[in-house]
Amino acid sequence: MPVLVTGGAGYIGSHFVLALLDRGEAAVVLDDLSEGFRALVPGAAELVVGDVGDQALLADIFRRHRIEAVAHFAARIAPSESVRRPLFYYRENTAKSLALIEASIEAGVPHLLFSSTAAVYGETELVPIPEEAPKQPVSPYGASKLMVETMLADAAAARGLRFAALRYFNVAGADPALRSGEASNHAGHLVKLAAETVIGKRPELIVHGIDYPTPDGSCLRDYVHVSDVADAHLAALDYLRNGGESVALNIGYGHGASVLEVIAAVKAASGRDFPVRIGPRRPGDPPRLVAAAARIRERLGWQPRYDDLTTIVGHALAWEQRLAHA
Repeated sequence: MPVLVTGGAGYIGSHFVLALLDRGEAAVVLDDLSEGFRALVPGAAELVVGDVGDQALLADIFRRHRIEAVAHFAARIAPSESVRRPLFYYRENTAKSLALIEASIEAGVPHLLFSSTAAVYGETELVPIPEEAPKQPVSPYGASKLMVETMLADAAAARGLRFAALRYFNVAGADPALRSGEASNHAGHLVKLAAETVIGKRPELIVHGIDYPTPDGSCLRDYVHVSDVADAHLAALDYLRNGGESVALNIGYGHGASVLEVIAAVKAASGRDFPVRIGPRRPGDPPRLVAAAARIRERLGWQPRYDDLTTIVGHALAWEQRLAHA
């Protein structure tokens, strides 16, 4: 029976679809294409263009395809935008997730994977950040995701749904075979922005502050390869299928790279220099965000394949060059 992948025409969702297909599973993609791209959906997966909050559409998909599990990636993901448009984020991320959870339970779907985020922790002094750290999101984006985790936990207790909420740290890179990658025209991720600057799509790269209490003054983040993130979802799906209890887990490598280290890695991998401008800090940027990463390996048996910054930026650069020549 197939897995329903909401947001499967987007960056991370499309990589999970590839991971499913690569091991012989079937996938149905539900995406409204407002942020996703039809070209990122493999031909072997059925694409349904529609809204994840449309319960009538969901009921039809569940009935026609006998969906066995849901992987929920569809969301709005820009914290700064969420500050300007909080109600939009609560509708898109929280209310529509509620509709999906309800439809899944009504259809008798037993397993749900949820694309959560390290933003649920907010600004914390803990380094690395364990799963039990206080949840104090500083943006409506983080709050909207935390609300979904709460709904899932309550639904699991009341209705027997079992879920895995996977809290991403900084996802980067692209499929090594270049079948998918980050295609957004308004991305805010550092590796993507640096790759765009390499190919001349951007005139310069802006570093938001170098006066943080870190070794080189720039923010430190846990960069994790998108294909490893997809593999973590496969491991979570297998865990639930084998009777595992509902769980919330970090996806990260457990170590970080600074903004300036990432820029140096991109320059080295591309063999090109590019303009970098130092700008002011952005509100709400913690100095360090690094995952406590042992639990996901212990619980799910997840073994990352691409835990290497040079590899991550190399795949991102290759994808960006492919987009430039498409």
